[in-house]
Amino acid sequence: MSEIRTPLAVHRTVLAVDVRGFGDQGRNTPAQVAVRAGMYRALERAFRAAGLSWRECHREDRGDGVFVLAPAETPKGPFVETLPRALVTELRAHNAKHPPAEQIRLRMALHAGEVTFDDHGVTASAVNLTFRLLDAPAVKQALAESPGVLALIASGWFFDEVVRNSAALDAATFRPVRVAVKETDTVAWISLPDHPYPPAAEQAPPAEEPPSPAPAVTMTATNSGRGSIYQAARDQHITER
Repeated sequence: MSEIRTPLAVHRTVLAVDVRGFGDQGRNTPAQVAVRAGMYRALERAFRAAGLSWRECHREDRGDGVFVLAPAETPKGPFVETLPRALVTELRAHNAKHPPAEQIRLRMALHAGEVTFDDHGVTASAVNLTFRLLDAPAVKQALAESPGVLALIASGWFFDEVVRNSAALDAATFRPVRVAVKETDTVAWISLPDHPYPPAAEQAPPAEEPPSPAPAVTMTATNSGRGSIYQAARDQHITER
């Protein structure tokens, strides 16, 4: 879909996905073509199953992934309530019919914010943050260690505004992680839609007070929810003060 170009920033839900191991030696060009076709087919079908309009979204190809901007009037809930499970279903159906080199496992990042369109595409700090989340070592590790096909990472804003307020989700199955990639240093939240973390007994506090500069830590919280990297950062900050 072509967006109307305007010098004014407009609000969008920002979604990006990336295929794990797309450039592995075991994937030749025909395998990569099959993976890309399967990825797009899975996304289109998952959007439809989630009640989201793929056609009305602005989309940009990233070779081993896709970048999507949903219109401001599109509800954000389905992006975490129904889209991930629908995408898991489509990915599993694809993988069941294809050899290992053509199978797909995805990372997905979610955020929202103001973006500006120009003659070449879009630009915004919200877009930059989404791609930093997608590249975070923590979400790559989460997917590598999961037997599932999808790992989701949501920004702190998306978690606080959408996940925490959803009647269809258990926010306690998300885990906080520190994301320190390039100029970004923030707290985000990871979930594994097809192999969810057990509900945490205690959730880390919201990222209202940023931690003091410290060596980047990218491990997820323990299954019990205690000892999260965010809580550790807060404890260190308190001690140093």
